[in-house]
Amino acid sequence: MNAPAAPSPPPSDGRHPAVTRLRNYFFAGILITAPIAITLYVTWSLVDYIDAAVTGLLPDAINPRTYFDVPGVGIVILVLFLTLVGFLAANYLGRMAVRIGEGILNRTPVIRSFYAAVKQIFETVLSKQTQSFREVVMIEYPRKDMWALGFVIGRAPTELQSKVAEEIYSVFVPTMSFTSGYLVFVPRKDMTKVEMSIEEALKMIVSGGIVVPPTKNLTPT
Repeated sequence: MNAPAAPSPPPSDGRHPAVTRLRNYFFAGILITAPIAITLYVTWSLVDYIDAAVTGLLPDAINPRTYFDVPGVGIVILVLFLTLVGFLAANYLGRMAVRIGEGILNRTPVIRSFYAAVKQIFETVLSKQTQSFREVVMIEYPRKDMWALGFVIGRAPTELQSKVAEEIYSVFVPTMSFTSGYLVFVPRKDMTKVEMSIEEALKMIVSGGIVVPPTKNLTPT
């Protein structure tokens, strides 16, 4: 009579295969649900914040939340308000009011500098005629043989260009949080173009290199 087969030995880390599978399932569940949960939480918090801020400015008689509490009402009111402002600013009286308001702000110390900077940022980001980032490149930064991803903004201002012999370009090198970065001026010959879209490069930088384009890499062309 044959002796019963000996049970398979546990893995080298001492865990039973079933425990290892359950552990893998658990972490897979975290990877699937965490991004969704965080996205929903941030979206819901933003909607609730805008609702509370916008509807809190309205009197009870015309406040929709007095009669029914539907998430997103504040956002609808804000969109309608901004659309109305844009419509009024498109006619003669609206343009005159905007010019008068900007004239007052431009004559106010401290505030005029802040207003001009904010206005320029919004005009750059929202304008249809311009594109903030034109292409993704690699540059040797902050030293030789150390490469960083950067976004080409455009040609350097004339004042800076006149100081050097070569044609230089403005390149923004962001940090991982993308809330800060460095503006550097680089000759075209020192850039290595990367076949990667702006969105793909943004995802890669913010994720710390974890999210990589599936069909592309940092192989320069």
